[in-house]
Amino acid sequence: MDFINKNVVITGGSTGIGFATAQAFINEGANVWITSRSAENLQQAETKINSPKLTTVVSDTSNLEGISILEKVVTESGNKIDVLFLNAGIAVFSPIEHATEEDFDAQFNTNVKGYYFTLQKMIPHLVEGASVVFTSSTVATASQMYASVYSATKGAVNKIAHIAANELADRKIRVNIVSPGPIKTEGFEKVVTDDEVKKQFAATTAVQRLGNPDEIAKTVLFLSSDKASFITGAELMVDGGYIGYALK
Repeated sequence: MDFINKNVVITGGSTGIGFATAQAFINEGANVWITSRSAENLQQAETKINSPKLTTVVSDTSNLEGISILEKVVTESGNKIDVLFLNAGIAVFSPIEHATEEDFDAQFNTNVKGYYFTLQKMIPHLVEGASVVFTSSTVATASQMYASVYSATKGAVNKIAHIAANELADRKIRVNIVSPGPIKTEGFEKVVTDDEVKKQFAATTAVQRLGNPDEIAKTVLFLSSDKASFITGAELMVDGGYIGYALK
């Protein structure tokens, strides 16, 4: 995979899957911009990666003002984007009867509105033949209890990506979806603190373990590369067999 001097933008790139993907692209020679709403997390990511090819952007992509900050940085760089990885996301789990409007709005603003308008604002900056990858989730397909709002956001993301694949095809821009299963990220650790519950999540996969962020990163690099040149509008499950195992 040849990413030398390619330009990659990753939203939600300071931790977890986004961070692992940023590191993987930089290891392959790409120039990478990562966003986060947390300056502290970006500083920590910058220290860990320690590369002149990394640019950090404090940008909350759940709102148009934050997205405009990212667009301004890209515009002022004078670079066109080869890969756009829409990855920033949050999850709040609760039964439907206990879900709050605040949690509902926060998830839809970050997971749907953020993806939609970041894509919209970045389209003029994409090179012909660029790759766009959305982070979705297996919950868009499964019927996981207590994930009604989060699942709804990921279902929306999938449909946006499918339509974008058709709308951008004339510019040879490919749009695909990566849907992780349970992945051991900082976000997962914050939401799932009980070791027994973690074991239960691992037990929902055919391989009987949690995934690692670098395993998702490898998939994103594949989808973004010429090796996936005939793949667009596709959803690639990277879930350790979660969907098939959970539904068997």
